[in-house]
This record gives sequence, C-alpha cells and structure tokens, in this order.
Amino acid sequence: MVKQKKWNSGYFLYLLLILAILLVYHKIPEFDFINYDDPDYITNNQIVQLGVSLRGLKLAFTTFHVANWHPLTWVSHMIDCHFFGINSGMHHLSSLLFHIINSVLLMFIFYKMTNAKWKSFLIALLFAAHPMHVESVVWISERKDVLSAFFWMLTILFYLRYAQKPDFRKYVAVPLCFILALLSKPMVVTLPFVLLILDFWPL
Repeated sequence: MVKQKKWNSGYFLYLLLILAILLVYHKIPEFDFINYDDPDYITNNQIVQLGVSLRGLKLAFTTFHVANWHPLTWVSHMIDCHFFGINSGMHHLSSLLFHIINSVLLMFIFYKMTNAKWKSFLIALLFAAHPMHVESVVWISERKDVLSAFFWMLTILFYLRYAQKPDFRKYVAVPLCFILALLSKPMVVTLPFVLLILDFWPL
C-alpha cells in the first residue's frame, strides 16, 4: 500500500511539472515566425516547405546550411511543414512538446539516480521554467536545441540503465542516441564527458 502511494505522488509531481510548463508557455501558439534565422530555416526555405522528400533528406544529410550541419533538425522542420505547412503556432507547439518531454525525462533520470523525488522535481522545474530556456522553446530556429536535448536525455537514461544492469542492447542504445543527438546539434560532442562525471557521481 505504501509503495502504491509513492507511485501516485510521483505521478502527481510529473503532472505538476507539465502544468507549470504549460502555464509559462501557454501563449506560444499565438507567436509568429521572426525575421532572424526563421526565413533561412522555414519561411523562405522551399525545400523544407515541401515537407519530407527524398531530395530534402539528401540535402539535409549532405550539405551545410546556415553555418550548421544538423540533418535531424532539418528533418524535424520538414515533418512540421509536411503536416502543418507554415502555421507558426503548430511549429511552436512541436518545440514545446519536446521541451515538456525533456523536462519529464530529466526529472525521471535524476530520480532514478538519486532516489530524491522532490529534489529531482525542483531540478526539472528549474530546467523547465528558467528564463534562459525561453529562446530554445519559443524561437522556432532553435529547434536544434530542444531536439538535441531530447536525444541527450535518452543517452543518459540508457547509460544509467546500462550502468545499473549491464546488457549489450542497453550499451548499443547509448552511442545510437548520442549519434542522433549529434545529428541534431554538434554541440552535443561534450556529452561523453558528462557521462564520465556521472560515473564519478552518482553512479
């Protein structure tokens, strides 16, 4: 019976975290594209506006654009355009969805590593609502940030599972998610050093 109560309170904190994010970003569907980078990424980018296509996928993986090589980010914009056209509100909601998932994953990861439920919640809440994240969530061209964070969190989650109970399939999932994170944003190259720090504490 006590165990069931722990699960219920845990679910409540996840729900509270999601509600806090929605409270902060509830006006996001009303926002438009902006004139900085958004034209290069979406509004003036005919390849992206065509949605998912073989030509678009080829260009995403073989060319640099806007001084970056992040093919998965391009693909995510193509998927949005495929389903929503250039409806800015829906593009914003896609980024918000990634931010919500990332925040929930962060809380889950810290809870699994430390077994400190409330502290994990507060860390995730700080990550979710901190003003420094507004640009990443609200600026559509920063999709690369929330997308790479998603695969970053998955990399850490699979590494945690592998460290707790080594298994080849869990091990393979770690570099796979790391590669997907790199394909979203090259800055994720620092992630292996984070894993080394986690080995020191708390793993």
